[in-house]
Amino acid sequence: MEPIGILNDGQIFDLQTAEALNIVGDTIKADDSNESLEILRHSTAHLMAQAIKELYPEAKFFVGPVVNEGFYYDFKVNSKISDEDLPKIEKKMKELADRKLPITRHETSREEFYEKFKNDELKQAVLKNIKDEVITVYKQGDFEDLCRGPHLPNTRMIRSFKLTRVAGAYLGGDEKNEMITRIYGISFFDKKALNDYITMLEEAKKRDHRKLGTELELFTFNDEVGAGLPLWLPNGARLRSKLEHLLYKAHRIRGYEPVRGPEILKADMWRTSGHYANYKENMYFTTIDEQEYGIKPMNCVGHIQIFDNDLVSYKELPKKFFEYGVVHRHELSGAMHGLFRVREFTQDDAHIFCTQNQIKDVIFEVLEFVDSLLKLFDFKYEIEVSTKPEKAIGDDIFWETTTKAIMNALDEKNISYGIDEGGGAFYGPKIDIKILDAIGRKWQCGTVQIDMNLPSRFNISYINEKGEKEQPVMIHRAILGSFERFIGILTEHCAGEFPFAIAPTQVIFIPIAEPHVAYAKELQRELIENDLDSSIYDMNESLNKRIRMAEKQRVPMLVILGDEEVANRTVALRDRRKREQSNLSKDEFLQNLINILKGSKI
Repeated sequence: MEPIGILNDGQIFDLQTAEALNIVGDTIKADDSNESLEILRHSTAHLMAQAIKELYPEAKFFVGPVVNEGFYYDFKVNSKISDEDLPKIEKKMKELADRKLPITRHETSREEFYEKFKNDELKQAVLKNIKDEVITVYKQGDFEDLCRGPHLPNTRMIRSFKLTRVAGAYLGGDEKNEMITRIYGISFFDKKALNDYITMLEEAKKRDHRKLGTELELFTFNDEVGAGLPLWLPNGARLRSKLEHLLYKAHRIRGYEPVRGPEILKADMWRTSGHYANYKENMYFTTIDEQEYGIKPMNCVGHIQIFDNDLVSYKELPKKFFEYGVVHRHELSGAMHGLFRVREFTQDDAHIFCTQNQIKDVIFEVLEFVDSLLKLFDFKYEIEVSTKPEKAIGDDIFWETTTKAIMNALDEKNISYGIDEGGGAFYGPKIDIKILDAIGRKWQCGTVQIDMNLPSRFNISYINEKGEKEQPVMIHRAILGSFERFIGILTEHCAGEFPFAIAPTQVIFIPIAEPHVAYAKELQRELIENDLDSSIYDMNESLNKRIRMAEKQRVPMLVILGDEEVANRTVALRDRRKREQSNLSKDEFLQNLINILKGSKI
């Protein structure tokens, strides 16, 4: 494998830059490591832009970064581009790759670049965000773009790629600006890796929670109601309620106390917390009696006020509050995606107030909680420590000390973790839980955040062993992240075949004829009394059609009821998950279901 870049102090440099600036370090080779794929995908993005420029000569380009799902480029053309146009662009990309064009790096002044592209408003918009007087441009054939790299030395290495979708994007991510076109793509050095990825995409389409949400009647969206505001239908509301109850009991067993804060607080509270200065663009505000209020994007401020409501002794710590807190965040219209990105959602939020000496034990306890929950839903997961972001409060000593404390705690238990540089919350570093679904995708869900800033800003305290006031540490903690996002992920993970304990409908009764309906209703009532949900398929259709209809609902169990079952007080059970059929007495049937519920503990 030939070299394509240099890794120096964690930063990736292409060979062109390394040569120009005399940078040395570890060699990055053309394999499927994260570093090499970043270089490849950045170059594939430029290759796509070059192909678009040849097909649409009037095209103007904004930015084309590498992202978790591959790469994209934002641009505008006079024509409307759809997914049907992607094969044409791919074909042109292959032609350009076959030309084996050198990819070269050039330095130029701001003035020179400005003059060259003075009629290109997108280039001018990019230039505004760059403060350097000397800027770099990368060229390949007739195509050039303002860019820092890194890039491959030549287009010949770009072979295995796929353009995945066309989307709209606001210029610069600001919905006040015009909507331009964005094309996403993916690339690998290995063709098999690309084919595996394409297979995963095809499987993902089948599992799309928006599609399954409609088929299983879980939730819907309505333009009249508003974008990013899901409406939970009865099936989805039952699913969600069961998940909430499961978690409620798990919290109480672990010593958490339920609390509830208001959904709207005076803006001064958000000024004190730092949200007003660091998070205002993501919030909604209103005015009541000439006083500005902010609708909460997070639950932490309310929980701080609840903690501060009483005089707390060190003997009461750690003090654990949890809330299924409804929050609102301003998301761009183009960023919303089913349940994954919404404007109103409910966090399984908790805040733990403790002493500095208790931080380590609290982290271990939360990670045990995470492990127990994710095992129940058959998720594998990874852990990352997220460090100080660009926009942050608190001095460097706080960030270094707290980040090191998190790492030491994980090291002590031999818990492996990665580092997400700059991924922390604005008020403190955090542990992020990344879950892996059934088809290998990684999702950010749970988080554990260490915070000494907010307790200081709100001047909260507890009484220590000496009878003196002392500031507690506040640990922000969510395991699901939000019910909306987690249910979307879980729907795709299990392809709508929800675990029995939270399935919206756990049993469908299919009476063969009218005389058998009364027995089905009797069984249904007994199930409800034991927190089990069922449906009766007694519609005017053939038995076989009703069975097929029930199968499509992906319920765990089907029960056929006929003369024999009514007479003997039995059930003819079909367990869809185990692919088994059995005949049970009514009491055995009910007890088996109750035992399954009891075994679904967190």
